[in-house]
Amino acid sequence: MPSRTLLRCLFGFMLISLFGYTFWASTQQAVWDWQGITLGPDRWWTLATLIDAYYGFLTFYVWVWFKERGSVARLGWFIAIMALGTMAMSAFVLLQLARLRPDEPVSAILKPARQP
Repeated sequence: MPSRTLLRCLFGFMLISLFGYTFWASTQQAVWDWQGITLGPDRWWTLATLIDAYYGFLTFYVWVWFKERGSVARLGWFIAIMALGTMAMSAFVLLQLARLRPDEPVSAILKPARQP
């Protein structure tokens, strides 16, 4: 499957499923009534927030996939991002910034990894 099609399927699924779950959660409890995980009905918004966070992690990981060439690095970063979230994502960005040559613009971190 071409990368473009795969990405469209992935992000289309994430958009539709998160929209659907958020709609369903709003039928269980109004978002302004959410009080964390202390009350039973609040678990629906807590789950919606977790789904949203992990979809964000997955979105970031798509960039990591294009940046990293090796399978071991890709797998390691996937595990780190899914387990540590923003901490791992911050570490990845800091690593990318450290790899920049002094003459490169910061925008260069968005490009795929250089071939050896």
